[in-house]
Amino acid sequence: MSWLSSLKSVFSPSKEVNEEAVQNVLQNYILPNSSNALKDRITQVNVQGEILQITLNTYPEEKEQLQQIHDELAEALQKCGIQELNMHVIQQKTGPKSKNSGGCGHNHAEGESCSSQPAAPQKPDLPPVVDASAQAEKAEDADPNNPPIQKAAPQQRDVPKHPRIQNVILVSSGKGGVGKSTTTVNLALALKKMGLRVGVLDADIYGPSIPTMLGNAGKTPMIEAEQFVPLDAYGMAVLSIGHLTGDHNTPVAWRGPKATGALMQLFNQTLWPDLDVLMIDMPPGTGDIQLTLAQRIPVTGAVIVTTPQNVALLDATKGIELFNRVQIPVMGVIENMSTHICSNCGFEEQIFGTGGGDKLSEQYQIPLLGRLPLDAKIRENADAGKPSVIAGDEAADSYMLIAEKIAAQLPKAEKDHSRIF
Repeated sequence: MSWLSSLKSVFSPSKEVNEEAVQNVLQNYILPNSSNALKDRITQVNVQGEILQITLNTYPEEKEQLQQIHDELAEALQKCGIQELNMHVIQQKTGPKSKNSGGCGHNHAEGESCSSQPAAPQKPDLPPVVDASAQAEKAEDADPNNPPIQKAAPQQRDVPKHPRIQNVILVSSGKGGVGKSTTTVNLALALKKMGLRVGVLDADIYGPSIPTMLGNAGKTPMIEAEQFVPLDAYGMAVLSIGHLTGDHNTPVAWRGPKATGALMQLFNQTLWPDLDVLMIDMPPGTGDIQLTLAQRIPVTGAVIVTTPQNVALLDATKGIELFNRVQIPVMGVIENMSTHICSNCGFEEQIFGTGGGDKLSEQYQIPLLGRLPLDAKIRENADAGKPSVIAGDEAADSYMLIAEKIAAQLPKAEKDHSRIF
């Protein structure tokens, strides 16, 4: 496997796959309407069982032949034991230039030089001439306390969609301790029970509790092709920073930039399966992590979790305002711990007050998705790694009703026409 070993490859085929035959197909295939070999374009090959994934460079003029390339390769590889072919295409901005147009006629990537071409004369390494007088006048008029914004902040409409994730839902709260993580796992399990393909990403860097609630604390994700493989929990793909720190007592003492960088890595460098919904358990508050995620991850909507208490409502209001500013629709409010029923005498009381969720709903014209009780069973089941929806306690039906309202707001799945397959 000398040629494959020169690539950044993961090769773990099943017994039915003929490795030598796969290599011969990839090495000998010639691109349609050209004399270019496929092997010169391949940058990565991954084989897992009977599934083969290749990454290759193409040029704009080859766009019409991509489907033909995939079909011909799939047919040839099926005879080698490969049952599924995933072809990832990296399109170069410009194609190979002919000799008549000043190029070398070879298939180099953009910016790559050719050893057969004479080197272009180097320009003197001098800074460009700039008219400093006009800049000096502008500098005098500028307010030193309010410098002009050089670059606009990213907007949600500019964030590209993840190729395998249809919808991303942020579960947020203005403050900690309102039951946000418990709500996240139960809503995720409820959506899974409705037949959706669901994943969970624990973005609560400083207090990751998702591993404990889903019963996979202490487990570490595998790494394939320099990407994390999410863990499985009740049929869902799950990943948390808690899966990477090991010991439960290990603190994550990171500053904002490092924490946000780690979260973006968990989102982008993870082999997420095809998902209808990815639930992200956000850290409490409206700090740097929330703002970065809101501007760099394609979000379908946000769900706000609060208690009826005035202090929690004030903080939840700030969260709603943040999502409004970054153009993320708020799908609704969940009022957690709305009432408590004594397990001994059955007396019902509103420990944290009443009407908090209704106030937020009326103020911002967003739905009140539901109310959840303050119940010891919810806590006990979550601590045991079997959340309410799995344990089937009295709160399970409430989570299912809320999940149905959220699912009703999800956009219909549309085919991404920019993808080839």
